[in-house]
Amino acid sequence: MSRLSMKGQCRCGQTCFEVSAQPLMATACHCLGCQRMTSSAYSLTITVPSEAFAVTAGEPVIGGLHGPTRHYFCSHCLSWIFTRPEGFDQFVNVRPTLLDDHSWFAPYLEVWTQDKLIWAATSAVHSYPQEPAAEDYMALSEEFARHGARAPL
Repeated sequence: MSRLSMKGQCRCGQTCFEVSAQPLMATACHCLGCQRMTSSAYSLTITVPSEAFAVTAGEPVIGGLHGPTRHYFCSHCLSWIFTRPEGFDQFVNVRPTLLDDHSWFAPYLEVWTQDKLIWAATSAVHSYPQEPAAEDYMALSEEFARHGARAPL
């Protein structure tokens, strides 16, 4: 894990966070839930190890769905900041556009393209109608580490 420091914040600046490792994956999700949560065509995410993510200011609250997958928002402006996916506590999915410098971000993987709006396009290298098979994620992550977008060190 490369040590780095990427800082970010919600829209109002009351909730701040830091990512201290290179992302394991960069994804665009076209599912209906993400379309509704973002009021847009898809959501963007970087997946990072849990130990490489810290909230440095503010107290995020759970919003969106209130089930086993926990979506965290700023308690003041309600910006969607990160998600802790059900059954994958070792990872955090962070909204990359909240990083102070997100100019390097490009989705490497797009998922749930079966729900994709007909005009929505990304530059993702891999596309899946739903999710890749669980056993494919390791190879995709290794490929992303070799060829995908890299956050500035």
